[in-house]
Amino acid sequence: MICHSHQSASYTTPPMVGNGVDALQSEPNILKPGKFDLETRPLILDFLSHYPPCSCEYNFVNLFCWQNLYRYSWFFYKDNLVIHDDRSQALFMPLGEDLEPEELFALSKKAVAAGLSGSIGLVPESYVAIWQDLDRYFSITSDRDAADYVYLTEELAALKGNKLHKKKNLISQFKRAYPDYSIIPINDENCKDVMQFEQRLLAGRPSVPRSLLDESDAMAMAFSHWNDLGLSGLMLLVKDEIAAFAVFSPLSSDTWGVHFEKSDVSFKGAAQMINYETAGFLKGTTRYINREQDLGIPGLRRAKLSYVPHALIEPYFLVPKLELKFH
Repeated sequence: MICHSHQSASYTTPPMVGNGVDALQSEPNILKPGKFDLETRPLILDFLSHYPPCSCEYNFVNLFCWQNLYRYSWFFYKDNLVIHDDRSQALFMPLGEDLEPEELFALSKKAVAAGLSGSIGLVPESYVAIWQDLDRYFSITSDRDAADYVYLTEELAALKGNKLHKKKNLISQFKRAYPDYSIIPINDENCKDVMQFEQRLLAGRPSVPRSLLDESDAMAMAFSHWNDLGLSGLMLLVKDEIAAFAVFSPLSSDTWGVHFEKSDVSFKGAAQMINYETAGFLKGTTRYINREQDLGIPGLRRAKLSYVPHALIEPYFLVPKLELKFH
């Protein structure tokens, strides 16, 4: 499980940076933003292969599917790929060789001059630990709500130990209650059925929070571009009825991320079953499964912690000390 911070480049071919390497200017419209369309995918994947991130936020699938909500854009700065989240008015930690703190501060100041906050999120702990003078330029806080939950694939597939005993019991109960269940790979032909299942789940709720509607829109983007995004997924069926599904894709050479996972609560154990089947499907393909973040939602946090993560990767958030004057 490798993070991109402080990577020593061992590649003979550097990432593609195009012609406008330093597209960030101090004029009002600095970003001249690039969109996350399918033409951008090879460029993003190229950077991710050179600088594997820990955070699921860098996954192209997430950038593509959630861009309408977060109004993502990207640009180059000193051969680094920088992503801007317009909803939170923050930059992602640049992807590339580490910028020294003073260089990172210069990027923040340029962003502020263009009307942005200049704050930088998703900063790996390794970067904070390496650059001891970082607090000279930034106020540093940890961002627990943006922490990624990372699990060993083999542990999720085996569910051994007392802490995971309840999960295993629920799976056994599901198998006894629905002996005719089946697992079907999601593909371009049946993903429309999965989206209809998701819409039925929403329709069955007495009220639907905005966050679930936003997630449903992101799912629709994924299912509409299934093959183009290189997605994989599984459906859990009871007879011919969908009980649960999961959608996932590679984040790095040793980690796959689970983007969406839903289950029908009327099938007891379906949520645990789809998690278990996903791990079994990915076993031998990837060492780690990144089940993304809890966003500070108490129920989601309890659920993710209940699976005993191998690592909880908590990023840092930097706010520039704009009163400073450095050359």
